[in-house]
Amino acid sequence: MADSAAKRTLDALERRVVVCRACPRLVEWREAIAVGKVRRFADQEYWGRPVPSFGDAQARLLVVGLAPAAHGANRTGRMFTGDRSGEWLYRALHRAGFASQSSSEQRDDGLRLRDCWITAACHCAPPANKVLPAELAACQPFLVEELHALSRLRVIVALGRIAYDATCRALEASRSANERPRQPFGHGVEVSVAPALDLIGSYHPSQQNTFTGRLTEEMLDAVFGRAAERISTVR
Repeated sequence: MADSAAKRTLDALERRVVVCRACPRLVEWREAIAVGKVRRFADQEYWGRPVPSFGDAQARLLVVGLAPAAHGANRTGRMFTGDRSGEWLYRALHRAGFASQSSSEQRDDGLRLRDCWITAACHCAPPANKVLPAELAACQPFLVEELHALSRLRVIVALGRIAYDATCRALEASRSANERPRQPFGHGVEVSVAPALDLIGSYHPSQQNTFTGRLTEEMLDAVFGRAAERISTVR
């Protein structure tokens, strides 16, 4: 019954997310990109709407990203699907046992998340990958609702400082934490935000970080390995 209730809540939230038009700048950008496209995807129909979260409604792991990529999730309609960041993320999730396959190119390619839910601080692709504070605030209620719906949650992995800070604000707003976490973002930072809930920070698997070696696959594996370890020990 709990599984069905969580799924109904998350499905209803998804229906609200995909029709959201709260941020005019983001609406204009995501729709312009969906029409303009890029040459390598010129034959594909872009999603061009807010990208919903997805995964296992009974997940004990929540992964919070920044926002959809213009020609990644804004094209495919699924978080971290069809871009370089997703290539890194899904390989790491697969190795840690949270994903059924190590890559994801399309929304219907068979990928299934196990004990994992993926969301973002902002559900629309932003210009130059820069989300404004007001836009993050507009999306925060969605994350707050997810925190309430994911009743079995034990570990949150926040990808990047903006996602980490947005998660801290949402935890405070949702009363899922005793108080707002005080420890600043850093790769591998781990904060106990409630008796059975941990927050772990990770550098975002963006090309800026992966191409420069700031984030390696070993570093990302260590984060999700730690998440799996905490999930197995926290009751």
